Amino acid sequence: MAAILARAGAAAIAAGNLRRPQETGNDSRRRTRNLVVAAVTGTRPEVPQEGSLERPAWSGETPLSRLVGALIAFKPLYFLMKLASREVIISCSMRRCRTAEKSNIPWREMTKQVLESDVYEVFESIRDLNLVYPDYYLNPFHAYDEGNLSWLAAAEAEPATMSIAKRAIPEAGSIDEANQIVRGNWLNAIEEHHLKYSGNCQINDILDVGCSVGVSTRYLAEKFPSAKAVGLDLSPYFLAVAAQKEEKISRQNRIRWVHGNGEATGLPSKSFDLVSLAYVCHECPARAITGLVNEAFRVLRPGGTITLTDNSPKSKVLQELSPVLFTLMKSTEPFLDEYYMLDLEETMRQAGFVNVHSILTDPRHRTVTATVPF
Repeated sequence: MAAILARAGAAAIAAGNLRRPQETGNDSRRRTRNLVVAAVTGTRPEVPQEGSLERPAWSGETPLSRLVGALIAFKPLYFLMKLASREVIISCSMRRCRTAEKSNIPWREMTKQVLESDVYEVFESIRDLNLVYPDYYLNPFHAYDEGNLSWLAAAEAEPATMSIAKRAIPEAGSIDEANQIVRGNWLNAIEEHHLKYSGNCQINDILDVGCSVGVSTRYLAEKFPSAKAVGLDLSPYFLAVAAQKEEKISRQNRIRWVHGNGEATGLPSKSFDLVSLAYVCHECPARAITGLVNEAFRVLRPGGTITLTDNSPKSKVLQELSPVLFTLMKSTEPFLDEYYMLDLEETMRQAGFVNVHSILTDPRHRTVTATVPF
C-alpha cells in the first residue's frame, strides 16, 4: 500500500505541473500576462472558468465522496495518505518550472530559518493562557498531529501559503508573479466592493480573522496603508511568527496581533471597517463558519465590508481534480465537505449582510464580499 501511495504521490506531482491540454505555451503566457496586468492596475481581470456543477463531485453525499470518506476513515491508510499528501505539497512547491528558475519555493530553508530564530521568546508575550480552544481546532490537521498548535506548522505556514498562489497560477513565471495575480485580484475585489457600497466610508480599521503568520494581514496593510490592522488567530505559534516578522518591517501603522477566537473575538462592536477571512472557511465546520460570519457582522461598522476568499465550489479546476489529488487533499482537510455544502452567501445574508457578491478571482478561488447595512 505504501508503494501504491508513493506512486500516486509522484503521479500527482506530475499532474500538478501539466499545462492545460487546450492551451499552447503562448496561450498560457498571454493569459498570465493579462492576469498580472489586471491585478497590478486594478482593471477587471480575465474571468476564470466555472465548472458545470454547483460543487465538485467528490464533495458532499455523492457515491464518490462516500468512497473517499471510507478510505480516509481506515486509519492505517489515512496515515499513509497524510504522509503522501504532505510530500506532494512540499515537492510541488519546491519544484522548478522548466522555463523559470524563480518559480520554486525554498520550503525547507524558510522552515529552518523560523525554527532556528528567537521566535520562541515572542511566543510567551503573545499567548493568551485563558483562551479556550474550540473542539474542532484540537484535531489533527494539514498532516500535523497537533494541527495548527505546533512549531512545525507555524514554521511551514508561509511556504504553504505561497504554494496556494503557485497551484492557482501554475503557468506563472515566478512566485511573485503568481502572488501578484492571486493577491492582487483579491485586493481589487475588496476595494471595488467597498467603494461601491460603503457610502464613502473610509477603511480606517481592519480585522484579519484567521491571519495565520500574517501574510494576508500584511497585504491588507500595504493596500490600505493609512488603516490600523489587527491580525487575529487561534494559534499563538502562528502569531509569534507573524509578530517576529512584523518587527523587521517599517510601516505607517504597526499591525497588532491578537491571540483569539474569530467566533468570539472580545473586540468592541462596530469597531472595524473591513473584516477579512482569507483561506479560513474551508478549514472550519459549518457551525464555526456561521459563528465567524456573525461575529464579523457584530464588529463591523455600518457600511463596513466583509470579505471571504477561499476555494470556489464552482471552480472548473477543482471540479476536474484527479482522483489521487482530491483524495489526498480531503485526507488532510476534515471539514472540506461541510464547507462545500454550505451556502456561504445565504449564511452571510442570514447574519444581516447585504450586497452579497461572489466572483472567481483566480481559477481556484472565489472572493465573497458583503456590506453591513446603514
